[in-house]
Amino acid sequence: MRNFKIIFIFLTLLCSLQLAEAQTSVYQKTKQILNNPKSADQALVAAHRGDWRNAPENSIQSLENAIAIGAHIYELDVQLSKDSVLYLMHDKTIDRTTNMKGKVSDYTCAELKTFRLRNGLGRVTAHTIPSLEEFMRSSKGRIFLNIDKGFQHLQLVVQLIQKLQMQDEVYISIDAGNSLQDLEQKFGKFPVDIKLMPIININKDGYKELVESYFSRKSTMFQAVFQQENEEAFDYLKQVRDKGYLLWYNSLWASLCAGRDDDRAVEQNQPDETWGWLIKKGAHVIQSDRPITLLHYIEDL
Repeated sequence: MRNFKIIFIFLTLLCSLQLAEAQTSVYQKTKQILNNPKSADQALVAAHRGDWRNAPENSIQSLENAIAIGAHIYELDVQLSKDSVLYLMHDKTIDRTTNMKGKVSDYTCAELKTFRLRNGLGRVTAHTIPSLEEFMRSSKGRIFLNIDKGFQHLQLVVQLIQKLQMQDEVYISIDAGNSLQDLEQKFGKFPVDIKLMPIININKDGYKELVESYFSRKSTMFQAVFQQENEEAFDYLKQVRDKGYLLWYNSLWASLCAGRDDDRAVEQNQPDETWGWLIKKGAHVIQSDRPITLLHYIEDL
């Protein structure tokens, strides 16, 4: 019996080491692609609010799940507490995702930590609301992040990235319609090592000017959204890619990708017409609500 226990412990440690090695490999591969967009040889998968079908969205558990399945990027959302601490929460209120009600800004960080998150079915769990700092400390060196909903708190987000020395690991979404000049008029000059991801609606006039306003920042990733297909814009964005910039497309909602979404890929069994189509349009990253299935699809290409 003693020998069996020793063997069991050894095998458990071996599996843990192999898992850690695999996760490190995914992280390093992601880093290589993000730092060398011209030579990228595969599309990356961004898990929208994490693995929210199997854990509460924007939770530490969903982070662990996203890392475990091999997702390359975790997309998260932030709101500000009453005492000016950034917390992970998509909505301005906590009604939908926790066992309490009210605005995030109604509560202090001490109060927020006592609340419990709901899972995708609306059931209350044992998981608590993580602060952005807590979440980033857990993700550091393991998975890249995209911080969404942080535009109104941009200076606090930048300060936290600098504090944790995670400039290479975090992309900050910039609300659609904001040029770099708009951004700097509102918030001042940004450190050159902070990575920005402006959202570009390619169905609106002036999208090229918006893109080109960020050309002074080589680390920029452009997130293109569209309700109708625009072949002229796709050709233009491929030229932007050829200049060494990163392209991010979404497949989570039909309104963001002219109907070439996750549900069509999975429920209608049309992954080539959705994810494959986005890859052909030059996607470095596809944000998905079906990260596991999309990862398998990319692996099989």
